[in-house]
Amino acid sequence: MKTKVFIALLCFSLIHCKPSEEEPTLSLEDYRIEEGFDLQLLASEPLLKSPVAMDFDNGGRIWVCEMPGFMSNIEGKDEDKPSGTIRILEDSDGDGIMDRSKVFLDSLVMPRALALVYGGLLYAEPPNLWFVDIENDKPVNPVLVDSLYAPEGNPEYQSNGLVLNIDNWIYNARLPYRYQRKNGKWHREPTSMRGQWGITHDNFGRLYYNNNARQILGDYALPNRLIRNRYLNPKYGINRLLTDDQRVYPLHAASVNRGYAPGVLDKEGVLQEVTAAAGPLIYRGGSFPAEYDQNAFVCVPEANLIKRNILTFHGDSISARQAWQGKEFLAATDEGFRPVSLSNGPDGSLYVVDMHIGVIQHYAFLSPYLKEKALKKELDTLTGYGRILKIEKTGSESSKTPNFGELDGPELALLLRHKNGWIRDRAQHYLIFKDTSREALSDVKRLALDTEHPVTQIHALYTLKGWDALTFETLKTIAKEGSTDVVAHAIVLMEDFVSQQYSAAAQAIFQDILDQGDRSLDYYLASTLGTWATVSEKKFMPLIDKLYHTYNENRILGEALLSGMGATSDALLTRWEENPDFKEGDLQKRMLESLERKKEDKPNSIFTETAITMDTRTKGAKLYRQICSVCHGINGEGADGVAPPLMNSDWVANSPERLGLIILHGLSGPIHVNGERYEFNQAMPGLNGNPNLSDRDISDITTYISNAFSRTPNWIKPEKIKELRNQKPENGGEYTEKELLRYSE
Repeated sequence: MKTKVFIALLCFSLIHCKPSEEEPTLSLEDYRIEEGFDLQLLASEPLLKSPVAMDFDNGGRIWVCEMPGFMSNIEGKDEDKPSGTIRILEDSDGDGIMDRSKVFLDSLVMPRALALVYGGLLYAEPPNLWFVDIENDKPVNPVLVDSLYAPEGNPEYQSNGLVLNIDNWIYNARLPYRYQRKNGKWHREPTSMRGQWGITHDNFGRLYYNNNARQILGDYALPNRLIRNRYLNPKYGINRLLTDDQRVYPLHAASVNRGYAPGVLDKEGVLQEVTAAAGPLIYRGGSFPAEYDQNAFVCVPEANLIKRNILTFHGDSISARQAWQGKEFLAATDEGFRPVSLSNGPDGSLYVVDMHIGVIQHYAFLSPYLKEKALKKELDTLTGYGRILKIEKTGSESSKTPNFGELDGPELALLLRHKNGWIRDRAQHYLIFKDTSREALSDVKRLALDTEHPVTQIHALYTLKGWDALTFETLKTIAKEGSTDVVAHAIVLMEDFVSQQYSAAAQAIFQDILDQGDRSLDYYLASTLGTWATVSEKKFMPLIDKLYHTYNENRILGEALLSGMGATSDALLTRWEENPDFKEGDLQKRMLESLERKKEDKPNSIFTETAITMDTRTKGAKLYRQICSVCHGINGEGADGVAPPLMNSDWVANSPERLGLIILHGLSGPIHVNGERYEFNQAMPGLNGNPNLSDRDISDITTYISNAFSRTPNWIKPEKIKELRNQKPENGGEYTEKELLRYSE
């Protein structure tokens, strides 16, 4: 399993001894940035190509994950070639522009994420998640963290992200697991499935993400607060759409995949709503104007722009609204501008990873409409490029990145007060994993109790937790004196002390908090009281009663309450069964559902899934290429005398069932396609007799053909394929055009 890493090391030694040196000189005249901000080009080809993710090291150098195999041609060929790279970009002359580039790892197949953590590099190369130590900018001591991190499938849907959160766990998009290394050992835990491409967190530690058609999603609660009842499937507090406003305001009529569909474009051909949102970021840099703090920025690569959303926190929920109507934070008329991820930087700036590619849509989902547009505009020739851009407030002064590796414990502790969230996160991380940092224990304890700096308190609390040095007394003090956000974390962290020993003190603390009537604190009380009730129902059930009576119509609070009641749901059900407000209500219904799932041993799917399966169209595309493309062509263009065209064929567009019959049982010519007669020398054989192809496989092939070669996409279920297997042609051989036409009548 370590072979690939050692091959990469060998390639580094033999091929990449000399770093390339060249500063970018490209123009940004086609880009429009919000007034008061400057847009700067930091790096471009030949220093890098096809970047998809980035991170900073202690010296402020940029580490880039490159994926040149993605859509390097219109057919999407060669994405399985080892062309991917992880590269280090440097500014050797101190002018702020990258001018040196060297390869850290190469010969990678579609690498997609990276994070500089634990003094090394964590990176994803499907299907694996690897960790390597770094010595003299070379990878050593490779460790396979997870062999099923990103199983084979569409690269747009494979796991990615690798964001280190305030709770010391590393989270991902499209993966129901989180990771952490402690005492030299890697740990993996279930967590909720989140988003599609990119993930980020706010100062509190809540997670945000998105998917193609929904620009910003998020969790109302801290990670894993709503899945502690293994038999509950939360639906009110996680994976929430934060705004219904998906409107975009591009500067031009960019080419988009489903532009032919009604309502996608306006009368000028301009995209109206997001169709490929990606790479969200909560800005925490501390250098933008105050109103930009914790705004949610979102990449919209199909429209060549970046959105800005303003978040509002409601205690038990979050909402977002677009900062403006009619314009965007950053937009371009450059159709190669493909922002795919964003980063907070050590200098407080916002960094943009621009993949800079002509066709951003994967071949398995590429519509005939976009393919035609791309070829006409020659967008398919725009490959092998890449940009790193920096957005800073006009007039900002550059700041030097602290070299965390050289700082002692007290110096690192002081950085927990820094205005830049990137600096605070990195300082917390180094305090935990550096052996010498425990000398700062007294400093961190003092910061944890400093109510003048609540964000610093949260970092300090999780630093102490990372050291296993957090005490109940510290949390008790914070619960009495801290601000709302800090007290919420204290409530969560107290669960490490659930026992008879602390139950009386916890009951008194929770009663005081409950008397405040703060919805945000009550949300976290709801999520924890059931757990404390396992050691004393007498002490904590009355608090649960009060919470329920206060919020009996609040489904968000009810779900949090049920999440904490995994071991005490039966007792609570008995306690409330005569309550008229409880009967037939949402909480009773969901409680009964979770208890029934418990009896049947059907936990939340995140506790049972071992891998993410390949999406149907990607699998169908692979099977099509293996079986069908030899005759019908990679683009469905057909071949004279061999096979008729599939692209824009009326046989493909009108009936997935009829298409399924042809694939299963074959076709004997001649046949008319779009009014033109096609003759072919031999009958097309059907796949019905292939024992290696399941109903699901045939369904996937049919679905892919319908989506890839038609403007009216259709799907067909495996169950229907099973029925069609027995619907054989009258002549016992292949179907004819005449018989198929009767079928569709």
